[in-house]
Amino acid sequence: MSTIDPVSPSDLRVLAEQSNAWPFEQAKQIVARLKKKSKDEVLFATGYGPSGLPHIGTFGEVARTTMVRHAFRVLTEDKIKTRLIAFSDDMDGFRKVPDNLPNKEMLAEHLGRPLTRVPDPFGTHSSLGAHNNARLRAFLDTFGFEYEFASSTDYYTSGKFDATLRLVLQRIEQVMAVMLPSLREERAASYSPFLPICPRTGVVLYVPIVAHDVKAGTISYDDPETRERVTLPVTGGHCKLQWKPDWAMRWVALGIDYEMAGKDLIDSVKLSGKICSALGGMPPEGFNYELFLDDKGQKISKSKGNGLTIDEWLRYASPESLSLFMYREPKSAKRLYFDVIPRNVDDYQQFLEGFPRQDPKQQLANPVWHIHAGHPPVADMPVTFQLLLTLVSSSNAENAATLWGFIGRYRPGVTPQTHPRLDAMVGYAINYYRDFVAPTKKFREPTDTERVALQDLRDALSQLPLESSAEDIQNVVYEIGRREPFLDAVKKGKDGRPGVSLDWFNMLYQVLLGQEKGPRFGSFVAVYGLANAVTMIDGALARSG
Repeated sequence: MSTIDPVSPSDLRVLAEQSNAWPFEQAKQIVARLKKKSKDEVLFATGYGPSGLPHIGTFGEVARTTMVRHAFRVLTEDKIKTRLIAFSDDMDGFRKVPDNLPNKEMLAEHLGRPLTRVPDPFGTHSSLGAHNNARLRAFLDTFGFEYEFASSTDYYTSGKFDATLRLVLQRIEQVMAVMLPSLREERAASYSPFLPICPRTGVVLYVPIVAHDVKAGTISYDDPETRERVTLPVTGGHCKLQWKPDWAMRWVALGIDYEMAGKDLIDSVKLSGKICSALGGMPPEGFNYELFLDDKGQKISKSKGNGLTIDEWLRYASPESLSLFMYREPKSAKRLYFDVIPRNVDDYQQFLEGFPRQDPKQQLANPVWHIHAGHPPVADMPVTFQLLLTLVSSSNAENAATLWGFIGRYRPGVTPQTHPRLDAMVGYAINYYRDFVAPTKKFREPTDTERVALQDLRDALSQLPLESSAEDIQNVVYEIGRREPFLDAVKKGKDGRPGVSLDWFNMLYQVLLGQEKGPRFGSFVAVYGLANAVTMIDGALARSG
């Protein structure tokens, strides 16, 4: 294992204090918080709204919070107990039927009810909320996250929130003073932080509260249909809170020290923080991460089902590549679509390969240190994902055995048995090619000048010894490309001669492979085989002749 184990916990803490990697920057906020108010246990929280199936954004919040939690443990030499609570807001009312769920007509009959009282359209769980909670937990468990799952419904109905709900009722004027200035006049007129659960219909009611009794712990409202006055206790799951007061109540009730949230919730975090303070609590530390966008630049939404699901990413790439995507620039908006996968797969491998060569300070800035909680595995990936994709594309190899034939010739002794992670990546590459590359594959016609260059490349490759290295092949590719219109006068070669522009390599991929870009061409030919490469060029010349 390539780790930083030889560094003592105290030395590691000193390095962590100097590190500007974002998980450490966040963890330092929690350390500073404890200096104001000491605790013997620090609670991290993530929130999940189970109205739709879990998407990658939900996973990202848990992954990132886990990284901060580990950074905090390093900064405190693991002397303070930590817990991570994955909290599901499953008592929220079911507002609309998501596009990506079955049995929409049945679901529409249960609009307004808490998600845990809406039947499961898949028929596998006691409710829609329970189904989606299970989907989330299954993935988090598969990935090995250490967390405690918490259900809003369970906490409300079991009485765990009762004391804090009574406190909200007691300080309802202070809560209203925070909320009312943020509301439109029409909504402010009927706003109440308490939402009764109608005993008659089971629906979460957004109705004015006409009376409240702090001593009795009750609220009263007029049933919007029967006009009867109804009095309910605020405890025991008879009511729930509007979501901003609800968030603040949860922070106070559980003593949450850290929770991050999406950029779209900046105002909500501020308001909930003020309510938390009004209840006598200290708002948690955290930051607002940027939102993920789909291929059209639209915000990813659980109800729309746009963007990538967790299951989709894992059909095409490893969980570690997904963690890298989450680690990178959390405060920058990023497209979360299929075309980001290959880069993250290969970048993860590069970070892993570079890790053992770094000193401890550099290792703490390496994403793989945070992805693997300080213990990255040994790098052992003889080919890149981009190279595998190009191999599948060039050979139309839609089965693993064909790909392994190429790999085995290029790296003798490398087999599915010796390299199981590479075997998994072979499967990912085939899936990715089949679903995304093949349907859009389009070969460009070469110009007359390009035809001449391709013919020269074909002749040069055919004269190379079969055992030529990737570097030898790459040198020949460069040499043939050193001509107009591919010369790069600005970028000089090592021998001082003009360099070769990317246009040359782009042309090779577009004409020979029907794709916009690819791996280092010399490496590709070394794996694919010189004879196969010559045949491929012959085919392209014949196709365009």
